[in-house]
Amino acid sequence: MESDTERPGSRVRPLDAVERRVLGVLIEKGKTTPEAYPLSLNAIITGCNQKNNRDPLMNVDEDQVGRALETLRAAGVVAEIYGSGRVPRYRHYGYEWFGGIEKEDLSILAELLLRGEQSEGDLRGRASRMDPIPDLQILRTRLDGLAARGLIVWLSPPGRGRILTHGLLPEEKLEKVRAKLGVAGQTFAADAGAVSPATAGGIDDDEDDEDTDAGAVTVPRPASHAATPASAQPIAPESVSSIALAALVEKIAALEGEVAALRARLDTLESALGN
Repeated sequence: MESDTERPGSRVRPLDAVERRVLGVLIEKGKTTPEAYPLSLNAIITGCNQKNNRDPLMNVDEDQVGRALETLRAAGVVAEIYGSGRVPRYRHYGYEWFGGIEKEDLSILAELLLRGEQSEGDLRGRASRMDPIPDLQILRTRLDGLAARGLIVWLSPPGRGRILTHGLLPEEKLEKVRAKLGVAGQTFAADAGAVSPATAGGIDDDEDDEDTDAGAVTVPRPASHAATPASAQPIAPESVSSIALAALVEKIAALEGEVAALRARLDTLESALGN
């Protein structure tokens, strides 16, 4: 029977590094190895310290994981289970604790807890090893719902390779992540127009930013075009180029997701083989 008699009802709060890793492991193993779930303390430690599907790599011990489990139990997200044996096992209440989210949402959050900030394309491939996410549009629909709950944070504006993380980081840690990405003090929304008013100025342009127009030169139109009704004007060549570029960017993002999915499958296979 369960030692915790009440279902979790606590409000989601920031988690420290070991708590995030423990919760991510419980969610991941519950989906990928259900026959071994709930997990023993030793299985959780092994999952926290494994070399694949983790960033950063960790080397936590029994005391650290034990403390994390106690604080997660107090928060209502983890329960201790006693089955037929005498060794306690642990399960998560992630679905309830996060507010009744769907299974794909929980897979997304688990990957973010296990690996931290990453691009949409990488996230889709990695989360799909737990629950299939067929394409980026479906992923973005799920991310919109999670963002509305404050469970994910956008770390870059809309565009190819957009970066995000989960919303369980303490504020000081979140600012360090933003500083590492060069967007300290900035917040981004789900749609275009991404930078909040308090962060006017945005990210500095650099040679790796393929989505900016900093080098574009504005050429004024001849006066005769100004009086032409918009419906009668031909599509400007640059508009055609923009449409083609947008389609190409989408294809590249989809390919990145496929590559990430293949990597995740390879990692799972290596883990099963004990490599």
